[in-house]
Amino acid sequence: MNDVIIIGGGAAGMMAAATAALRGLKVLLLEKNDRLGKKVLISGKGRCNITNNTDVEGLIENTPGNGTFLYSAFYTFSNSDLITLLNNLGLETKVERGGRVFPVSDRAKDVVDVLTKYVNSNGAEIRYHSEVKSLEISEGKVIGVRLIDDSVIAAEKVIICTGGMSYPGTGSTGDGYQMAKSVGHKIVDLKPSLVALLTKEDYIKELQGLSLKNIAITITDKKGRKVYTDFGELLFTHFGVSGPVILSASRHILPYGYKDVKLSIDLKPALDEAKLDARIQRDFEEFSRKQFKNALDDLLPQKIIPVIIKLSEIAPEKAVNQITKAERQNLVRLLKNFEATIYGPRSIKEAIVTAGGIDTREINPSTMESKLVEGLFFAGEVIDIDAYTGGFNLTIAFSTGFLAGQNC
Repeated sequence: MNDVIIIGGGAAGMMAAATAALRGLKVLLLEKNDRLGKKVLISGKGRCNITNNTDVEGLIENTPGNGTFLYSAFYTFSNSDLITLLNNLGLETKVERGGRVFPVSDRAKDVVDVLTKYVNSNGAEIRYHSEVKSLEISEGKVIGVRLIDDSVIAAEKVIICTGGMSYPGTGSTGDGYQMAKSVGHKIVDLKPSLVALLTKEDYIKELQGLSLKNIAITITDKKGRKVYTDFGELLFTHFGVSGPVILSASRHILPYGYKDVKLSIDLKPALDEAKLDARIQRDFEEFSRKQFKNALDDLLPQKIIPVIIKLSEIAPEKAVNQITKAERQNLVRLLKNFEATIYGPRSIKEAIVTAGGIDTREINPSTMESKLVEGLFFAGEVIDIDAYTGGFNLTIAFSTGFLAGQNC
């Protein structure tokens, strides 16, 4: 008889298994893939943004999806505790822009290898290619799990760490939601978060493949009220926009249903309108004998120039020395306010994180145990919790996994 079965070997599952095993429990970790941590491996573009070095209040503030539910988890096993643990296990870490914590090696594989070794060294058994079909329940208490081949494995406690619906190729296919729902838990509607966005304008799609660094964005609602601002990198795609600033913005516009919002890109945030106008005047003086279409090479990436010319409504063949002050100032406003209309997100399968999940009101925040089924615990993305980019979502997984492993 197992003391505890953990379903899913991602960040939450590995931490839960290692923590429970360290307490001397007989732990079985069931993973349907051929290795642990497949989603961790692709996190942070393969570098793994492990956590963020802010304080606990900072972690809560950066978790718009039910952040206050996590007070016990974060105070029981904080981001500092996580960094200390990983350092003690031999993984060196470093802090980058915005408090993001990465392995010094810049290899997500090193994080997974260290955690896999931690699970093994603490005495937990890992069983690969083991997909759970359902929970075994008796008189309101969990008594084990049934695998896809209909074999049953008994256990005193079960922790569901199956992740969300994003990146299904890593194994996050929504299994945990169905298990929880089958025993009476409510599943809050699932939505993509930290996801690329779809835009209406054809000229955005013409820019496919263009990456812009050091731009500023502003998102406004249909009444023109500011929803979100950011500075950094943006990527144009065949469907709209992506890149770090867009992924962060997507979580802020989720409450708007990803529609009725406008994206404004400031292509030259280091210059206010007056300074930008002066810069353009200097360029126009230098290229005074050229046509307008050939006078922007020093100012903008080549790929965006035809789009800017079209939107500026200045004739491409017009001589630079013939451009009026009004036309030039219109160009300045365009460069400071390059607009696109957002009308939706890409698929949840492409999202970094799933918003929604098992209702937090049905989970004890001090233990991660179900309030409906005795002996059933949850950890990680399967719960209705989600955060912004910057290492916060992995922190949630590790902290809730630790709390579940400590209390199961």
